[in-house]
Amino acid sequence: MTRVLIIDDHPIVLQGCRHLLEDTGACELIEAQTAVAGYRQFRRQRPDMVIVDLALNGNGLAGLSLVRRLRVHAARMPILVFSMHADPVIASRALEAGATGYLVKDTSAADLIDAFEKVRRGQCYISHDLALEVALLGTRGRTGMLADLTQRELQALALLAEGKAYGQIAEELGVSYKTVANTCSHLKTKLGATNLAELIHRAIQYVAGSPAGGKNSSLA
Repeated sequence: MTRVLIIDDHPIVLQGCRHLLEDTGACELIEAQTAVAGYRQFRRQRPDMVIVDLALNGNGLAGLSLVRRLRVHAARMPILVFSMHADPVIASRALEAGATGYLVKDTSAADLIDAFEKVRRGQCYISHDLALEVALLGTRGRTGMLADLTQRELQALALLAEGKAYGQIAEELGVSYKTVANTCSHLKTKLGATNLAELIHRAIQYVAGSPAGGKNSSLA
């Protein structure tokens, strides 16, 4: 049983998350509606995972400071940012602050469950529509390795960072499994990765804009 702390100032969002996550039968929920209350609950309850909004009580990105503060006390705890901001810059900042995943609120119930399950296991997760934008954001002004990647290679890199398997990437991009395997082989060469695990590590680094720490992926 995973103890999950949800910090959000919208009662409807809290209620919706509670119903969806409780239906999985895999978690016990703790709730808070302010950054201060969320931090106190975190210190008292010692949850296994935190889901946090960025815009708390009228303070646009107050959740970013909270994520940083939580990360100081729990270096490996999964943190999922659940935000109204579909902005790659804000998503990148959240990941740099220490979030394990970033999900936009304008999403489906299935996406929330998918994000919850991946982040709960310590995997990096980014809303699909944002993943490529965040990856491309990291290439602006760079003269390094990412600047030499093709559009398809950037797309594959972003999907690798989401934890997608080769078959899933092929389906997302509308190409064959073999094409994805070849693309990832080229990515290994261009990014200096000797195996798939290293390539996934680099994908998470480049998409998040910061070292991936100890995050893992289920891609096989």
